[in-house]
Amino acid sequence: MPAPPPAAQTAGPVLRTTRLLLRPLGAEDAPAFHRLINDWEICRRLPDAPFPYPAPLAADWIAAAAEDRAAHRAEQFAVVEAESGTLLGVAGLRLAKGQKSAELGYWLGRAHWGQGYTLEAARRLLDWAFAALPLSHVTATVAADNEASMAVLRHLGFTATGKGLKNFMCRPGHKLPVKHFTREREMLAAGVAAEAPKGGTLLVAAAALIDAQGRVLLARRPEGKKMAGLWEFPGGKLEPGETPEAALARELREELGLETNPKDFAPFVFASHAYESFHLLMPVFLCRRWKGEPQAREGQALAWVAPDRLVEYPMPPADRPLIPMLRDFL
Repeated sequence: MPAPPPAAQTAGPVLRTTRLLLRPLGAEDAPAFHRLINDWEICRRLPDAPFPYPAPLAADWIAAAAEDRAAHRAEQFAVVEAESGTLLGVAGLRLAKGQKSAELGYWLGRAHWGQGYTLEAARRLLDWAFAALPLSHVTATVAADNEASMAVLRHLGFTATGKGLKNFMCRPGHKLPVKHFTREREMLAAGVAAEAPKGGTLLVAAAALIDAQGRVLLARRPEGKKMAGLWEFPGGKLEPGETPEAALARELREELGLETNPKDFAPFVFASHAYESFHLLMPVFLCRRWKGEPQAREGQALAWVAPDRLVEYPMPPADRPLIPMLRDFL
């Protein structure tokens, strides 16, 4: 039986930037992968890379990356120049069990250093990961003398957490000095500040839509939106002159295709949360009656969630205090 085509073997997301394409690695990448990584200046900064780097190891690593993706242990990407298709290097995430955390790793061939490719690739990978995976934080470990890589991490919002040593394959019996970094998902919440005057109050209305089984509808912000990847109660900010009820009816129509009557909104609770440069005030209503079926009109994921499972869904800081109130009430 003939082998399946490469695309069938390397299925996975494809991410694009202005200059780059991040795609799954395939067996056909092995020769270029080997040419790039078989460089002392690269291997000496990677604890798990021997030097010289054997050509068969490149093919083995790529095959293992495909297995890890299928098993949800990692997401490894070929970093490719979009215009020419040239392989520049690799960027990926090794996922912890449950995908609550991940370790970021990347390397580019030496000829491609100093051109901003690493920052561009890593930023795109993180944007996708926080939107598509239930990550609470991402870590990274960098050789202590790799100032360029540490600068990339700082640009991406990572902070240093300490120093350490790792086994060094390039020099058996030696330890590689490293520095550890982390980035929390919470920093994404600061992005909503652009929606409110600095130091002012942003007023939004939200609904806990409750179905016949007593489940609550949550929506997950899609990639490209502020706070992408976090789950929230449907709703949105008030337009000038709108009441909270009118704004909520409009938002439910625009976001979910639902027709609602503001008279069916039962005031339940309000959220009040201070972000760094503004204050969020959010009245929350209960709603059990609407016309239509919820549709993801803005690319968001939707989930009907039992009240006792709401805590399993990562939410913005302003939404989290609502979880015990809904759980106890419903």
